[in-house]
Amino acid sequence: MAESGKLLNEPASDGPLLRARKAEIARALAGDGVIRAAEATLDSEQRQAQELALSHPQFIAEGKSDAQLLLSQVFSIYPVRPSEHPEILKACEGQRCYRVERYNFARNRAVIGYARLGANPILLAARVLEETQPDVPPALGELATEIARLSPEVHAALGYTPDAADALMASTKTALNRTRCERSQHLCVAPTFVVGERALWTIVDLTELKLVGIRWTQVGHSISAGWTEKTLQNEFITRNYCERSHAVERDGWRFSYMLTASDGLRIVDVSFQGQARFRDVKLVDWHVNYSGSDGFGYSDAVGCPYFSQAAVLAVEPPVLRDMGEQGFELVQGYWSDGWPMPCNYNYEQRYQFYRDGSFRPLVASLGRGCGDDGTYRPVTRIALAEPTPVARFVDAQWRALDVESWLLQGDDTVSPEGALLRIGNSASGQWMLAARGQFGDGGLGDQAYVYVTAEHPERDEGSSDLMTIGPCCNTDYRQGPERFLEPPEALTGSTPVVWYVAQLKNNDQPGSEYCWAETVVENGDFVEKVHPCPSGPLFVPYQEAGHGAR
Repeated sequence: MAESGKLLNEPASDGPLLRARKAEIARALAGDGVIRAAEATLDSEQRQAQELALSHPQFIAEGKSDAQLLLSQVFSIYPVRPSEHPEILKACEGQRCYRVERYNFARNRAVIGYARLGANPILLAARVLEETQPDVPPALGELATEIARLSPEVHAALGYTPDAADALMASTKTALNRTRCERSQHLCVAPTFVVGERALWTIVDLTELKLVGIRWTQVGHSISAGWTEKTLQNEFITRNYCERSHAVERDGWRFSYMLTASDGLRIVDVSFQGQARFRDVKLVDWHVNYSGSDGFGYSDAVGCPYFSQAAVLAVEPPVLRDMGEQGFELVQGYWSDGWPMPCNYNYEQRYQFYRDGSFRPLVASLGRGCGDDGTYRPVTRIALAEPTPVARFVDAQWRALDVESWLLQGDDTVSPEGALLRIGNSASGQWMLAARGQFGDGGLGDQAYVYVTAEHPERDEGSSDLMTIGPCCNTDYRQGPERFLEPPEALTGSTPVVWYVAQLKNNDQPGSEYCWAETVVENGDFVEKVHPCPSGPLFVPYQEAGHGAR
């Protein structure tokens, strides 16, 4: 705390990182308007991929408006992985390919390019993603931290200038109502400083390079366990689970799995007893909202430790676990290195495969998070394997969905079978059962938003790694997937995609803890007390209407 003697409300001058950033912007606008990835972070192939992308007509056009340059930046360049779009993988077979992600600050959108190197280098494809922000590179997180810690408002709130090392979640995207950060119109992040039982959020607008607000949350009492054994197995996990897939065949089930850059653990080509069930299933985002009125929080991605700016990383390999007579599950954990201290997160995925053909994509927060009034909204994408009719329960009867639509789980949307959706016809198919606290896992019910969209591989609406979709803090149906059904298109004859967004309210009250964790001393040692909030629907096969549901 070397600067703790500064007077409160003393005007803050630009720090060295902000001065360098302004000079960097000036240089870019004197050229082609593009801030390139830092030279020291790239190898020769990444440099080639970057220049190949930036020379493509789509990338050039993206950087101008009526011949005026628009500021943009290359956020990341990394090798194409098996989780990319099938057409890209086919074109890259046996070749060296890179994914280049560029963000347009003025238009608030991303452009993704796929560069194939070799004797005849070419950019295979360029996609524009509206109102989408790539994962924030670490250097911008460091810049945001400097802007926050040198701001007079932060000095006044804390009474001292915090150290940069004390900032948590500095590269994690956020929102704040009544600012340009609302609904993610600007690129905003929230370096957060924990002081006692409270956390100070500093919302920094990286488009305008300024602090736009501060907010306090309560995080409760905490004890540091001083963990030493939680060393990240980054290289092992990346090499064995992010760069290659693994096949499983067990109890009648067949599928493959791999870790993605930012969409968690993904399973593909899922079948049961030879019948195709799901094309792929993955966890796209965690939206965490700490205020219904001010609208601030985090948009967390989970994924691989390398070539990824996921907010919460996979720290152990995925494991297969036996569920006894019921079946088995595939489990993946992600947690911040300081968990369970405040403003550190712990998430878990469990794909549960039952011997009767039932399937559940379960996700859970194990706390502790950055406040005692948080609402967690995990976004799960479930792509069915083939065209099939889908119906929802309306006015006490099943009604076919002819066009893309969404629903909010409620008493009037759940059928007597306990289902939110019927996938199939009246003779056979799958129920998608609502989570209402009946699964015996401690879950209290999901109050989920459910979206049904048509899969469009040519548009890539999630068939490859998705950036964070939707802002962190909307309290209505605008959680991200709605962008794929506006305007609604016909579902008839299409392969449906189900998006499932549970709503989980945390609680730190003794005896009622939920989405919460803490460290306590028992028998002279530190012990983690975890109170998870599991969520997720259960898919149950049926052979005739009225049978098979739980």
